[in-house]
Amino acid sequence: MEDQKTAVIRTVGAEKVYDMGKTRVRALAGVDFTVEQGEMVAIMGASGSGKSTLMNILGCLDLPTAGSYFLDGVRVETLSRNQLADIRNQKIGFVFQGFNLLPRTSAVANVELPLLYDRSGEKINTRKLASQALAKVGLGDRLDHEPSELSGGQQQRVAIARALVTDPSLILADEPTGNLDSRTSVEVLALFQELNDQGITIILVTHEEDISKYAKRIVELRDGYIIRDEQVADHRRAAVDLETFTPVAVEVEV
Repeated sequence: MEDQKTAVIRTVGAEKVYDMGKTRVRALAGVDFTVEQGEMVAIMGASGSGKSTLMNILGCLDLPTAGSYFLDGVRVETLSRNQLADIRNQKIGFVFQGFNLLPRTSAVANVELPLLYDRSGEKINTRKLASQALAKVGLGDRLDHEPSELSGGQQQRVAIARALVTDPSLILADEPTGNLDSRTSVEVLALFQELNDQGITIILVTHEEDISKYAKRIVELRDGYIIRDEQVADHRRAAVDLETFTPVAVEVEV
């Protein structure tokens, strides 16, 4: 058995059943899944495979109907609502396909938002921290720009900065390249790889095999079961010039 103290993520027989009137839908069917610190894992699956349900459980947005989920060794089902909210705020960074930025609100204010809900009292100069997070993703000169004044790739980088601003150990990215063109997708994936190199654990949900190969490991679901869990043999690396934020190299590691 894996040592739950060394795993960032560990599910044991995780099931999720939804009651739809007279119908019961089993979205997850007893999933055993472990992610060690510093891994970059792509979760794949077609619509209805259970990947979004698994992501919601991993992000403490939902709880399994049966089985257990351990986050940094703590059994999530035993936590109160306030404790779950604190975990989502302090330990996990979320990145979504649709960016989820507030319109008519500056980039720095969008990034600052999670800090305003931080009850730890440790994050004091919130605007400075938000500005630093934007600088990390190459947007230090776009602090006062609203989403409508930014490209799709820049909006996603603002969303990534918002995920980073609380200094999380885990980032959950749900179809983060779904609204981006191919070139911009590579830029965003390069940023995730750089963050992973810094020790942040990355979980990337995608339905695209090509995108999944930028991760180091692929986990595929079908009908609520894991049908594939393997290291990526032809792991792709993308490098980005952070000043211009354009791809400078894409290579395959064998």
